[in-house]
Amino acid sequence: MAAEPAVPALSERCLAARQQAELILEQLAETQARLRDTRRQLREGRDRRAVLHDSAYARLAARLDTLPIVEQAKGILVAQTGCTPDEAFELLRSASQRSNVKLRDVARKIVEGAAAEPRLQ
Repeated sequence: MAAEPAVPALSERCLAARQQAELILEQLAETQARLRDTRRQLREGRDRRAVLHDSAYARLAARLDTLPIVEQAKGILVAQTGCTPDEAFELLRSASQRSNVKLRDVARKIVEGAAAEPRLQ
C-alpha cells in the first residue's frame, strides 16, 4: 500500500495563506501608489502620452530585471529534465498559472532551491 502524501498542518497552511495575503496587500499598495502618481501627473498637466510612455518604459525595465532569473530557472529545468528551453518556459508558465504566483517568483524559487542543493564533487 502506497504511503499517503504528507498534508501540511492547518497552522502551516494558515501561515502560508497569511503570507500570501500580505504579499497581495503589498502589491495592491504599490499599484495604488502608482495610480495616485499617474493621476497627479495628469492633473498637473503632464501629457497623457508622456505618462503612458514612462509607464511602458518602467514595465520594460522591470522585465529586463527579471529576465536573468527566468533564464537561469529555464537552464536548471533543461539540465534536470532534459527538456528544451521552450518546454522549460512552458513548465514555468504553467506552474505560475496553477499556483497563481508570478512567473519570476516561481523562477526565483527554482534558482534558490538549486543553489541550496549540495553539489556532487
